Amino acid sequence: MPDLAQNYRRLQNALSACAVQSGHEVRLLAVSKTQTPEQIRLCADLGQKAFGENYVQEALEKITVLRQLALEWHLIGPLQSNKCPAAAANFDWVQTVDREKIIKALDQYRPETLPPLNVLIQVNIDAEPGKSGCTPADIKTLALHVAACRNLRLRGLMAIPDPATSANGMAFSRMQQLFARLRENHPGADTLSMGMSDDFPAAIAHGANLVRVGSALFGQRPSKQITP
Repeated sequence: MPDLAQNYRRLQNALSACAVQSGHEVRLLAVSKTQTPEQIRLCADLGQKAFGENYVQEALEKITVLRQLALEWHLIGPLQSNKCPAAAANFDWVQTVDREKIIKALDQYRPETLPPLNVLIQVNIDAEPGKSGCTPADIKTLALHVAACRNLRLRGLMAIPDPATSANGMAFSRMQQLFARLRENHPGADTLSMGMSDDFPAAIAHGANLVRVGSALFGQRPSKQITP
């Protein structure tokens, strides 16, 4: 992948500029869905340590092959109940928690030998039909459930806004307000995950400190069907 190093440097420069302008640090989550272990290894060699995967089964193969690199793995796709044992045991972060049933399962299956699983509550900020995520009104209750779990650590909020609202910043602004409200009762919540390849500058301007970037780093994903 000859352009990976160039893309990574360009992206890091852009993130640094956004961070200076916004006044807060920003972390990059490399979205590695459909990427091969070798491509992830090359990216890790450039200094990237945090990777996001959409599907548990696809990720497990990569986590196993690349275990010696001690990478940080985030689940950023919808989580089904039957995948909770594997997700709890193998990921460092789950960004897509949106209901009490998933919270209980992750807490139950997180091995006691591992640190608490970092959790973000996913918010369906634009109330899009068929999209995962809780309503803004549900955040308070779900946060209390996560905070009560011994094997989970509440880290903040995540959203994938409708492009029509992210373009003008409206959804990002609402998420920024919801995150500030969450921190009033949970000051340990330190992560607002939003913004992707096409809109991360606007997300950072509205408080995002973890952005999920795939195509701007790896290039357009190959057309491939993945079974969840």
